[in-house]
Amino acid sequence: MDRSTPIQLIKVMREKDAHGVERSAAETARAVFANVKSASAKEFFEGGRNGLNPQYVFTMFLYDYDNETIVEYDGVRYGVYRTYVKGDAIELHAERKGGTNRDRHSG
Repeated sequence: MDRSTPIQLIKVMREKDAHGVERSAAETARAVFANVKSASAKEFFEGGRNGLNPQYVFTMFLYDYDNETIVEYDGVRYGVYRTYVKGDAIELHAERKGGTNRDRHSG
């Protein structure tokens, strides 16, 4: 499998404020390589029934993943809503989602 497409994995660091409310504090990003494919029609429609907006499946080496919740691909951010481990690979199923979309395409 070709895993030559560069993506960014983004981890959101969170901290509690003086009132105990958890807020985003900082982000860390790192580049990895993945195979990118569109979500299947079945996943797209099933996800839509459950309030998701499936877009892509990113397949990469399992040991490159550290529970990041955001993938940036081609300047657009996607939220990871499901992972699936297959041997030494992991699939990140990602959706276009509010709150992750600070990208070059948004206003």
